[in-house]
Amino acid sequence: MQYRTLGRTGVQVSTLVLGAMNFGAIGGTTQDDVTAIVDAALDAGINLIDTADMYSNGQSEEMVGKAIAGRRDDIVLATKANMPMGEDRNRRGSSRRWLVTALDDSLRRLGVDHVDLYQIHRWDPATSDEETLSALTDLQRAGKIRYFGSSTFPAYRIVQAQWAARENHLSRYVTEQPSYSILQRGIEAHVLPVTEQYGLGVLAWSPLASGWLSGAIREGREVATARAKFMPERFDTSIPANRARLEAVEQLAKVADQAGLTMIQLALGFVTAHPAVTSAIIGPRTPAHLHSQLAAADTVLSADVLDAIDAIVAPGVDLAAHEKHDTPPALLDPALRRR
Repeated sequence: MQYRTLGRTGVQVSTLVLGAMNFGAIGGTTQDDVTAIVDAALDAGINLIDTADMYSNGQSEEMVGKAIAGRRDDIVLATKANMPMGEDRNRRGSSRRWLVTALDDSLRRLGVDHVDLYQIHRWDPATSDEETLSALTDLQRAGKIRYFGSSTFPAYRIVQAQWAARENHLSRYVTEQPSYSILQRGIEAHVLPVTEQYGLGVLAWSPLASGWLSGAIREGREVATARAKFMPERFDTSIPANRARLEAVEQLAKVADQAGLTMIQLALGFVTAHPAVTSAIIGPRTPAHLHSQLAAADTVLSADVLDAIDAIVAPGVDLAAHEKHDTPPALLDPALRRR
């Protein structure tokens, strides 16, 4: 396992992060499997676990808490808030009112008195940066969080939040968690230059592109990933964007074979090769999935392999731009652009 400094925090973290989104109802992963996955990940040298309150409506945090009981100090523990946690309109977002409650709820489910990294799951256009950063700074001073970060923020919002922290003498986001893979490289054009400028650690989620880069999706095979069951439109090859992904995967498979690598090694090695990226988040549903991904822990891609990848998917290009999660609200809600 390789280790890198998380932004400018001084904290050393593994280049592979154990993501807990599949723990519980979402992935169907049982507590026994979660404990086995956590045990194997820690034994392999992974020291950062990332979860969120909304993963299976809190079940993921509860499972992680049980799995890490008795060894909390060995783990850099991260969770997130902002996404809806019930029908009440105020049980979501990035207001002080909600973040204080959400963090206490997360600490209770995890069975700990603090988290090392508390992340805002998405930018909340209804809440000012000053409001959110002030609440996070107070929670940090209270000892309930060590650091805080953002997740899937557009580049201009990352910049704005850094300025808001400086102008209001508040603590700042020290990490960003964007979606990044060989098939979704758009952040290379805007987000990653900004995170480098401000010294943010980068924890990349979906490095296997929702299973497209796992090796299981190939021409002529039936798509059998867990994601295909509840997001079938992402794998329907009659859709042009998905057809483009499949064609890219076929070419990438040849590159992997020629380099003596699995597709998973190629995909994870690509993400961790970028100098702005600290770690890649893996999200296994089973111990077998974890072990196939751990094989990439020490993968270092040669310049020739990286050049071959660039020839298939150009730098800064998203093959499925419609799946991005950082689209400005005005492009999604007509009322915001037609007043």
